Amino acid sequence: MYSMFKTTEESQVTMTQLMLPSHSNFSGKIHGGFILSLMDQIAFACASRHSRNYCVTASVNKVDFLNPIEVGELVTLKASVNYTGKTSMVIGVRIESENIQTGEKKHCNSSYFTMVAKDKHGNNVQVPGIILDTKNKVRRYARSIARQEQAKNRSSEFRTSEFKMELYLDSLKDQNAKIELIDN
Repeated sequence: MYSMFKTTEESQVTMTQLMLPSHSNFSGKIHGGFILSLMDQIAFACASRHSRNYCVTASVNKVDFLNPIEVGELVTLKASVNYTGKTSMVIGVRIESENIQTGEKKHCNSSYFTMVAKDKHGNNVQVPGIILDTKNKVRRYARSIARQEQAKNRSSEFRTSEFKMELYLDSLKDQNAKIELIDN
């Protein structure tokens, strides 16, 4: 049985990049797609460092852009392993921007990437576990388990064969939608 464990510090990755005009969208803010690409890169680097294998992105959990990022700011991405399964890892990614003239820092985003380790043939491979040596690490690990359970429940609850429309009709009354069913 595979029983290697590593500290989260062994695989943490930090990346800082200057935001250029070529990274901006039509409103002059940094394009969300560019930030997502950076997030995927750092999640890959962290997961690969932890597993010592090539890793692929299996899913991304909730990406909320909390504050806009301006051209000319420094963006720092930090990634750490929050959870390890048998072949997968949840990588927590935090993004902060910094105005280089004022020193003001803003938390712009936190997200969770599920990454799967692969061998050179593309098969899933087992990953080392993580050592939970602080209360915060235990909290992050437990939160990842809870997030997985919520995702399973969401998936089954809204599966076409399982969906019970009558349970949701009241909650739709005050929404910007009009129900005009033509079939059942």
